[in-house]
Amino acid sequence: MAERAGPNVYSIAAHRGFADALVAGLIPRYAESDLGLARLTLLLPSRRAERIVTEAFVRLSGGGLLLPRMAVVGDLDLDETLGPLLDPLGAGSAVPPAADPARRWLRLAELLRAELGQDAPKAPGLLRLAFDTARTMDRLAIEGIELGDLLQERVAGIVGDLASHWQESTRHFARVQAHWLAELAVRGEVDPPVRRNLLFDHAARRWRDTPPSQPIVAAGITSASPSLARLLRTIADLPNSAVILPDLDLALDQETWDALGCAGVPDEPDGPPFGERDALTHPQYHLKLLLNRMGVNRAEVDPWHRAGLAAAPPERSRAISNLFLPPEGSARWVDLKAEQRRLSGVRLMESAHPGEEAQAIAVLIREALEQPERRVALVTPDRGLAGRVVAHLRRWNIVADDSAGQPLPQTTAGRVLLLLAELAGTEAAPVPLMALLVHPLVGAGEGRAAWLENARALDLELRGPRPKPGFAPVETAVAKLAKRERGEGIAAWWQRVAELLAPVLALPEETSLAEALDVLSAAGEALCGSRLWGEADGRALAGWVEELRDASAAIGTRLARADLPQVLRDAMDRVPVRPPWGGHPRIAIYGLLEARMSRADLVICAGLTEGSWPASPSPEPLLPPAVLRALGVPAGEFRIGLAAHDLAGALGAPEVVLSWAQRDEAGPVIPSRFVLRVEAMLGELADSHRERRAVELARAIDYAQLQPPYPQPKPVPSAEQRNVALNVTAIDRLRGDPYQFYAQAILRLRALDGLDADPTAAWQGTVVHNVMERWHKAGGRAGELLAIASEELAEMQAHPVTRSLWWPRLQRGLEWIDAQITRDRGLGREVLASEIKGHFTLAGVMIKGRADRIDRGADGQLIVVDYKTGAPPKGKQVQEGFALQLGTLGLMAAAGGFEGIAGVPSGFEYWSFGKDDRSETGFGYCFEPVLEPPKKSGIPRDKFLSETERYLIDAIDRWIKGDEAFVARLNPDLPGYNDYDQLMRLDEWQARGEAEA
Repeated sequence: MAERAGPNVYSIAAHRGFADALVAGLIPRYAESDLGLARLTLLLPSRRAERIVTEAFVRLSGGGLLLPRMAVVGDLDLDETLGPLLDPLGAGSAVPPAADPARRWLRLAELLRAELGQDAPKAPGLLRLAFDTARTMDRLAIEGIELGDLLQERVAGIVGDLASHWQESTRHFARVQAHWLAELAVRGEVDPPVRRNLLFDHAARRWRDTPPSQPIVAAGITSASPSLARLLRTIADLPNSAVILPDLDLALDQETWDALGCAGVPDEPDGPPFGERDALTHPQYHLKLLLNRMGVNRAEVDPWHRAGLAAAPPERSRAISNLFLPPEGSARWVDLKAEQRRLSGVRLMESAHPGEEAQAIAVLIREALEQPERRVALVTPDRGLAGRVVAHLRRWNIVADDSAGQPLPQTTAGRVLLLLAELAGTEAAPVPLMALLVHPLVGAGEGRAAWLENARALDLELRGPRPKPGFAPVETAVAKLAKRERGEGIAAWWQRVAELLAPVLALPEETSLAEALDVLSAAGEALCGSRLWGEADGRALAGWVEELRDASAAIGTRLARADLPQVLRDAMDRVPVRPPWGGHPRIAIYGLLEARMSRADLVICAGLTEGSWPASPSPEPLLPPAVLRALGVPAGEFRIGLAAHDLAGALGAPEVVLSWAQRDEAGPVIPSRFVLRVEAMLGELADSHRERRAVELARAIDYAQLQPPYPQPKPVPSAEQRNVALNVTAIDRLRGDPYQFYAQAILRLRALDGLDADPTAAWQGTVVHNVMERWHKAGGRAGELLAIASEELAEMQAHPVTRSLWWPRLQRGLEWIDAQITRDRGLGREVLASEIKGHFTLAGVMIKGRADRIDRGADGQLIVVDYKTGAPPKGKQVQEGFALQLGTLGLMAAAGGFEGIAGVPSGFEYWSFGKDDRSETGFGYCFEPVLEPPKKSGIPRDKFLSETERYLIDAIDRWIKGDEAFVARLNPDLPGYNDYDQLMRLDEWQARGEAEA
């Protein structure tokens, strides 16, 4: 490389394509002989950049060549460390070892617990706070700020002017950091960023004192940390070496460059380097900061002389420069000529919602791949949007890998460990238990089919509200299955599962994190075998478990068993698992950090909304922004400038699509400020830059021709299919909504409750019936009803909110029933049976059912009682034959259908737990649907059974013995269950019928 008078610093413009332009210039400069490139050392910011540059060498080599030695300076935001060239670089004992990050995280949590005392949050919140504290310490260390700087007088004055909670949090931070630094000193260690700085300084001194004989080129590095800036300045001063910056705008006029602010150079000796006047959000600000810390003037930077294969028109860089002018400079837009603000090749795509945006992006990618050798890159910080695009591309069998990877909890192996943690934390709640048992890695192998059959049978048995903790309810369910249908096979299967999971449930309520990880790992391996650790996610999980277990054992971290799932999830969320191979070679999906230095023929920048790109600044939890500014730490707005630089780099591609949606899952959103700038600068040209075709295709791709209107269902089963028994509770459905009876009794379909489902009205009814049955069988003694009800609720494990809302009402209703039965008993009324099953035959059809209660009155007559947790049927419903339960049970009793009960009922009572102002407790009343003054509806007492029989025979003749269709919603005004509304496609024909009417 030719000698220059000043430092060897270059810039590759945004439109040239950094990686390809870099390689296009390096090959002729350093490949004088076969080994020329191999002698070159290339410093790159991250391993992603190393991969991108390697691919550029492959594209531009024209044949075989020896690659240069590539070293990584590490990107802390990507959790990357220094490459082997810089660490240790012969540093030996001169540079202390770095503290283990996991151990530091757990130890900081212990220090925060001691510091905050009673105000310390529970384990999940405390560990999150410890992670944020470590991140703040790293930010300070990267900038070379020590604890003494935090305690200096000027900073103390700023703290004293802040609100009391900021003063307290700053003191907490300082004390925790002091304790931690003292512990590091005892162990002879330093924090990882401090070691990084020391290694940079060590390399700079060594290269400055003894210049290497081979060239060194630092490319694509934008971090402005002081120690790295000193290293880059050393490289720039070395002979035949260079520093190559990405997208430094050399065409930006001096007035605008000056308007960016002092960028780390204070106007006053004691002034803050990051003042209010600095344009922190400008994409060139962090590069100006880097140049200032390197001691390099922008005039000393030369443009790189080569362009990449995917270069854009040169005028693009000028338009990008105009686009990101500071607020004062943007007034020039009105005077710019059209060619100076036209972004040719840049299109704006606005979608209605993220789903449509993802589909439109998939369409653009699919079209681009039709052209041979055309490369496509999707850049977005929204991982959910990236996942949707990946899913949409599978429509065409296109496999696209997201280079940002998947968080460890979302991987197959990571999910096993989390489910085991949830099993321990919830004491074998049904949801994590069943999710674990049907997990694809669990029980895999030759017996997988039998394993899944048993698991699915258990799943059906456990549905409904959560049972009590532990394996006892599961064992009861297994015993029922073994007795009812599945034999001893399921019992043996469950015994094996319970033995494997027993150590997980045996964890104490307060457990050691290291012990918990041992138990969970052992259980996972017992369930999955070596498959748990075999793939990339399993290897990542094994490394994470090993690291965290060693650190927690050293620290002695303990936590509540119930907090275990959340703690592990938070920690695992910070571990990305990246696909090692397998994606389409011409598609790349990047996050913002991964996209730096990359280049493609088509770049789609997606998710351009405020809060996403740029992301909302996240304040430090313990140090106020004013203190950070005083210390010289870039504020949150600095990140906005980095996001702007990412977009400016992406805009340099030959073809660019800027995409955003009008709303997200929560509601309307605001387009990114960068998009608004593009539209404002383009002005009247914006309409010609709209990408509409892809959005229209995205809307049309799932469009189907209108189908004929769905008719009201009227199934007509055969006589053999109709020959079914009638249940007392199903007769009302038969007359009111024959289709529901058809689906339930003939098709034998029933709605499934969810696992750990919220208590429903049916569940409340079950509880009431269980309570009353237990009480009556125990003798029905006064004062014992509430105790039985409390036990029953505890057994059902209802959600605390549901219990707290429903229990007072249930309690008052039960108090009324207790008092009413005691009063009736004193008047000679006797409870003969409760929850008694019976059956009888009418018109050749078996009718069966269960009576809640049958009493004998003082006059010797039978009384049929039915409990209702809500309002009972109205007298008019009974009169019209749409509430026949009481009458049918009366007919059953009259026919001798109940064992031990003889007589013809004359009383038909609904006992409701509903609200009644006339009741002493405010809840509970008795209602008889008998037509007696002053009632205006109902059936006369002497005709109650005969009228019920007439309605029953009519229903049997029409639907059971006859051939009448089972019409859906025959009587739409009747209240009832909606379990089968979706099956009958109610919304498709009922709304149309109402509209036509």
